Amino acid sequence: MTGRINKALLIIAVVFCVYAGLFIYRTSFVIDGERYFSLFDDAMISMRYAKHLADGEGLVWNTGEERVEGYTNLLWTLYMSALHLVPVAQSKTSLLVQISSALFLLLNLVVVKRIACAVSGNTRLVWLGAVLVTAFYLPLNGWSLQGMEVGVLALLMSMAALAAIRALQGERFSIRAYVLLAIAMLVRVDMAVPFLGLLIFMVIADRTHRRRHLIFGVSLFVAAGLAQTIFRLVYYGEILPNSYYVKMTGYPLLLRLTRGLYVALVFIWRLNWVLFLVPFILLLGKRRKATALLITFFLVQIAYSIYVGGDAWESWGGSNRYITIAMPLFFVAFFCGLNRLGTFAGKLILAARPEAGGERMRSYAWRAWLVVLVLSCMSLNAIYGPAAITEKLLFKRTLHVDKNEKMVERALAVVKITNAEASIAVVWDGAIPYFSNLNTVSILGKNDKRIGRLKMKTVSGPERFVAFYPGHLKWDYAYSIGQLKPDVVVQLWQNPEDAAGFLERDYIPATLEGFTFNLLKGSPNIRWDRVWSLATGG
Repeated sequence: MTGRINKALLIIAVVFCVYAGLFIYRTSFVIDGERYFSLFDDAMISMRYAKHLADGEGLVWNTGEERVEGYTNLLWTLYMSALHLVPVAQSKTSLLVQISSALFLLLNLVVVKRIACAVSGNTRLVWLGAVLVTAFYLPLNGWSLQGMEVGVLALLMSMAALAAIRALQGERFSIRAYVLLAIAMLVRVDMAVPFLGLLIFMVIADRTHRRRHLIFGVSLFVAAGLAQTIFRLVYYGEILPNSYYVKMTGYPLLLRLTRGLYVALVFIWRLNWVLFLVPFILLLGKRRKATALLITFFLVQIAYSIYVGGDAWESWGGSNRYITIAMPLFFVAFFCGLNRLGTFAGKLILAARPEAGGERMRSYAWRAWLVVLVLSCMSLNAIYGPAAITEKLLFKRTLHVDKNEKMVERALAVVKITNAEASIAVVWDGAIPYFSNLNTVSILGKNDKRIGRLKMKTVSGPERFVAFYPGHLKWDYAYSIGQLKPDVVVQLWQNPEDAAGFLERDYIPATLEGFTFNLLKGSPNIRWDRVWSLATGG
């Protein structure tokens, strides 16, 4: 039995590695004969900080300017910085991050299998289903293989859940789960939420060791939070990262919550509300602490998503980065629930038809499992409708890859017409600044303290209850363009007419290689001869 189980896991792992490799390849593109690998734009923001650190410039957005913390994933950024020490071309550094994420996802499959075995008594139908669906869950692969810290956070959460489950089943205290989530807090600060969720659950569920949970859990939580806060205060002169101000301040709490609730309901609907309810079957009747813990992690992440108003990319299917990291645990609980339903159904069939023997029932169970597995996999991956299946099957490029390519093309076009001292203004703070290596004005304030502390733009009417777009509702063209006067305005955001006066007064529009830029009049940092040559096709 163990040999067959290990062989099955090995086959899944090999197939996943091939799939991940193809997925990564599909995110790359060729420009001027060179293949580029670029991550999701938010990940490229961290890459810019990482590159500057590796180059000896410090953990900064712009070299030689005021320090601002425009990332929320400290350890992930530091890891990216280490990868920048590997002697590969800048066009290939993102590939190292993607390979790393694939390895984290692969390790997570092993942990998911162990969790499923622990909570189901080594039931093959449970662990095979959970591992297979986790391996090919589009949001988890999409976010992770495009360089976000989602993969490593999912791994750390799964490992913490496994450690806590084994401690509960062995009726002993273990600090391991808290250590893992403390590390996760250093990867991304809002992992404080599942940390507190675990702590509260263990205090309630494990009365024998309640005092030790409180002492060690609270101590590690405070240590992880305090370490980041002290570093931030010393290095950046701030208690909270700039992204907190950009996404969480200057907007009515009620409107943020209504939008968060709306996107949570959309997520449940697209997930299929029937499938969503299956794990909760486990909470009926006899209490099972292990599966209750899995469901707790999942619900905590949904609650957090509601509190922060969801993500900026809900149109991709609602399974945002916060919820996605807990989905492997949901899948384990889901197949445990299906197994319980199947067992109940089998008893009913045997009671009605005693002549149906055990072998025949097992045959029926496998057939039913295969049908449910296929249907569930399709439903769980239809994150924005049936069209998402083509993305999962790699017939279609995943989220924003086409836009990533355009951002790199813009960056390379800007480099051709500027010198190293030029500054640019962008909306996408990731790929363009990273590949241009130029100091950058952050129009949406992701890396600008002044913009980050503005009030968010709001809309009127009923739409305001669902129109929240975290990280994209603060801008001030009078400041970013009129006052800072970047040499090249590469992009504008909403209400571009508000910038028209400053552009007409101080800038010259130019279309170069299919992109329209606004160039600062008389700027010594613009190579005007090249502008003329490119504009005329010379």
